[in-house]
Amino acid sequence: MAAGDGKDMILEMTKGSCLKYSILLVLLWLSGCGYHLQDTRQPKGISIPSLAIPLMESPSSSLGFEGDFTMMIRQEFVSHSQVPLVSKDQAAVVMIGKVLDIKTEPLSYKITDGTFQVTNSRWLKIKLAAKLLDQTTGNVIWNDENMEEKASFTVSSDPLRTSYNQKRAAKRIAQLLAERIYLKTMERF
Repeated sequence: MAAGDGKDMILEMTKGSCLKYSILLVLLWLSGCGYHLQDTRQPKGISIPSLAIPLMESPSSSLGFEGDFTMMIRQEFVSHSQVPLVSKDQAAVVMIGKVLDIKTEPLSYKITDGTFQVTNSRWLKIKLAAKLLDQTTGNVIWNDENMEEKASFTVSSDPLRTSYNQKRAAKRIAQLLAERIYLKTMERF
């Protein structure tokens, strides 16, 4: 056995291993194990050429609440997706939402002299029904009648401060619900 024969044998084994690994990689690529890259700014599993998000309906007597709520949802789509927002009559798909219930519940109490109970903070709970409707076919893409979120706010002796705190809590809830609506539309869960 010559000195060069050992090197040739190692070279042949290396070529054989490279060929085997190359074939294995090609087979894995061809089998397409189900994973693929997807643009997160486009919806999964459906096509949304254009979207309308009309003003939310609400039982709230608070002026501007519906506008703030709708703006949060629109902002979520504008900042995270490439789906164009258009008017309802021009849209292929419409997101319809309605605030079903707005309520406050005590979060903590302050008891003075054992006779009066005063709440220091409260929960603001908002329940929303939302659906995504394909206007071209009339089919409902998704529907959720029970979207609910809550946020706490501080109750002050100053009614204006309490009102301000409650509006901030409503905006936090609107942001949480906007994120859920966006994920339900774009990520399909």
